[in-house]
Amino acid sequence: MKAKLLAAMVAGLSISVAAGLWATRSAVGAAEEEIKGSVLVETQPVKLGTIADTLTAYGTAAPAINGGMTLSVQAEGRVMHIAVTPGEAVHKGQTLMEFRLSAAASSTYEQAVTALKAAKEEQTRITRLLGQQLATRDQKVIADKAAADAQAALTALERETGGKPQQTLVAPFDGVVAAIPVNQGDRIAAGAALVTITRHNGLVVTCGIEPSEVKRLKIGQAVRIKPLSGDAEVIAGKLSRIDRSLNPKTRLVDADVVVDDELIQGQAFRAQIEVGELKGWIVPRDAVLDDDEGTYVFQVAGDKAKRVKVKRVGTDEESTAVDGPLDAKLEVVTVGNYQLEDGGAVRKEAGDTQDGKADEKGAAGEEKPAAKDEKAAPAKNGNGKQP
Repeated sequence: MKAKLLAAMVAGLSISVAAGLWATRSAVGAAEEEIKGSVLVETQPVKLGTIADTLTAYGTAAPAINGGMTLSVQAEGRVMHIAVTPGEAVHKGQTLMEFRLSAAASSTYEQAVTALKAAKEEQTRITRLLGQQLATRDQKVIADKAAADAQAALTALERETGGKPQQTLVAPFDGVVAAIPVNQGDRIAAGAALVTITRHNGLVVTCGIEPSEVKRLKIGQAVRIKPLSGDAEVIAGKLSRIDRSLNPKTRLVDADVVVDDELIQGQAFRAQIEVGELKGWIVPRDAVLDDDEGTYVFQVAGDKAKRVKVKRVGTDEESTAVDGPLDAKLEVVTVGNYQLEDGGAVRKEAGDTQDGKADEKGAAGEEKPAAKDEKAAPAKNGNGKQP
């Protein structure tokens, strides 16, 4: 009797375990089939709004028209020593170059000094004779004028040549050596450029603008520039100058962008000039796709993907403004949309959105009780067979 009872209990337990395993495998298999037939996506809400209407241009950091100074000597001479190099930072008063006047220029200066000395001596003599009534007032006027002219000529030469055979050129302000178009030992004509200095904040980004787009530009418009190389951050600036003629080299219209940050001369930039605002549905850039049928996005309605045809209005670095029959209550697909088709099944990861969390909790709440019921039912039937 005990053996029969033990056999019945073992048989009932075996049936219960087998039924439980079958139910669990069936549930897992159904879930796997559901996952295989759907696409995992990420979504974001859509909203009506505006983004900046931008004009893209490319340019290079260069000295502003009033951002630098070119030094020269208004006399012939020779470059004796160059103390700096192009691109070097210099401070006010720092020696840049030694320049020696030519023999002819030195002679001209000496003649001016001698002429002034002679004119003053003559002025003194005429003044003494006039006091002795041995000279006329007209002679005194002529002597005074000769002395004044000689002084003016010498002063002009001193301003041009410094009044010394050996001239030292120094930096007029803190800045950067932009160019040195001469070499040590060169003989230089009067007035030739020797050194160009750019102020630290004297660089601008000169951009090339298509002639047809110039009418959209205004002085003071906000600009965002970013170096074409490296991972430097975006720099904010403003449009400070717009040419009204074509650059003969680029066949574009030059426009200057001034920024507060220090720039490196010659560095290339991409500029985004804000010329207005664009209105539309604001969605992430990755949400907008294109194919042979046009531009479109996917919205999620329940657990299905809904393809919506749209028109791209404008784009910035993060978002795109589109125009189309979007539903403000439905979220737009941002990740996984390349795998979707209209009406296709979708699923979200737990915690993707509040709705996603609720759906996951609901599904879990339905699955667990079902598994328990499947296991409990056979156990009762087995126990029911006990004598």
